[in-house]
Amino acid sequence: MEKRQLGFELTVYDNMDELSAEDRSLMQAAVQAREDAYAPYSRFKVGAAVLLDNGEIVLGNNQENASYPSGLCAERVAVFQAGAVYPNSAIKTVAINVGSQDPAAPCGNCRQSIAEYEQRHKSPIALLLMGASGVVYKCNSIADILPLSFDGSYLE
Repeated sequence: MEKRQLGFELTVYDNMDELSAEDRSLMQAAVQAREDAYAPYSRFKVGAAVLLDNGEIVLGNNQENASYPSGLCAERVAVFQAGAVYPNSAIKTVAINVGSQDPAAPCGNCRQSIAEYEQRHKSPIALLLMGASGVVYKCNSIADILPLSFDGSYLE
């Protein structure tokens, strides 16, 4: 028997001001998207901003529905919109802003959806995670936080 440990590198910034100009602009877009979220039931607002390799930024925010689980997370709203409008453009970075004190990583469904785009375009998708203010986490690839992921190769 062999045991292995999986891990990844995470960069921690004290605040948004320490980010590159491109990442800071993207996170500011995610903050604005969070403010416009429709979350009357959970009151947990989330905003996402997707930067594409063509320079476009696509926004998303969580959209709840009284008929749980009919709503959709901010990350999937943004990623699916990017895929629908710019199907041939790779996603470079996804910035996620939540209304809680601490940053929150995407849920499992969102991780799987983002991973599909990373695999499709054969290009890493960086994640920027931030709470209402303060510390920002950056990981270099969705694959880092979704090890041993399921992909289309299993369906062949």
